[in-house]
Amino acid sequence: MKTFFITLFAAIFSFQSFAQKIPAYYSAGTKQGTINEVRGELKAKLKENNFKVLGGYYPEGKTNNYVLVYTNSTIQMIGYSLRNFAIFSSALRIGLISNDKGVEITYLNPEYFFRGYYMSSYNTIKSKLEPIENSINKMFKAYGGELKPFGGSVSTSDLTKYHYMIGMPYFNETILLKEFDSFETAVATIEKNLNSKKGDTKLVYKLVYNKSKKAVFGVGLLNKTKGEPAFLPIIGRKNIAALPYEIAVINNKAYMLHGRFRFAFYWPDLTMGTFTKIMSTPGDVKDMMEVLTK
Repeated sequence: MKTFFITLFAAIFSFQSFAQKIPAYYSAGTKQGTINEVRGELKAKLKENNFKVLGGYYPEGKTNNYVLVYTNSTIQMIGYSLRNFAIFSSALRIGLISNDKGVEITYLNPEYFFRGYYMSSYNTIKSKLEPIENSINKMFKAYGGELKPFGGSVSTSDLTKYHYMIGMPYFNETILLKEFDSFETAVATIEKNLNSKKGDTKLVYKLVYNKSKKAVFGVGLLNKTKGEPAFLPIIGRKNIAALPYEIAVINNKAYMLHGRFRFAFYWPDLTMGTFTKIMSTPGDVKDMMEVLTK
C-alpha cells in the first residue's frame, strides 16, 4: 500500500511539473523617449513584420498610457471564418506605459489569447498560429530586450475551457445586446453611435467583413464613473493591453463577451477580494455597450 501511494504521489507530481502555464502578458523592456516616439517605432516594426496597425487610444483618456491595436491577414481570416465567436479574436494589443525611465512596452501574449479564445479549436489550427506567436515574440525581443512575463498565468488545459471559478461564464457564453433587421443596419448603428462618442465611448478600431456578415469594433470606455477611469485603478493599469473592449456583429445580432469572463481572463492573477470591488463593472459595461446599439 505504501508503494502504491508513493507511486501515485510521484505520478501527480510529474503531471503537475509538466503542466505548462501560459503567461497572460510580457514586458519587453523600457525605451527612452516619449509614448509618441515609441509608438512610431513600433508601428514601423509591425509593418516590417507584416502586421497591420488598426488603431490606438489613451485608456482612461490619460496620456501617460497608450494601447496600440494590430492584426494580420491570417488572424483576420481565422476570426471571420471560424465558427461561433472567433470574430472577437481578430486583433492583438500592445500597452505602452510611461514611467520615470521612459516607456515600458507590454503586450498581450498571443498564445494565451489564442488558446483562450479558440478553445479546443486551437490545436486544429495550431500550425497557422504558432508562426504568428513566434514572429511577435521575436519582434518584441529584438526591439525591447528580454521578455518578462507578468499579469498571471493559466495552464494550457485550463485555457482551453477558461473560466475563473464554478458559476462564472465561459468564452462562448456571450451577451446578446440586440437583434437588428440586418447586418448592415447593425454595423451602421454601432458605427454612428461610436463616431458620436455616445455614452463617453471611443471608436478605437473596426473590422467589417461584409461577405461573411461579421464585424468587430474596439470600444474605449471613457465614462468617469462606470468605465476605465473607475475600474482600472482598482484592478491594475499595467494590464492595459487587455483593452479596448469589443462589440461583435454576427449576421444581424450584436454581442459582447460577458464581463465576468473577460475581466477574469485578462486579469487572471487578481484575488476574489479585488474582483468584489468591481462587482458592478460587468453590468456597467453591458449598459454602455447597449447604448451603442440604440
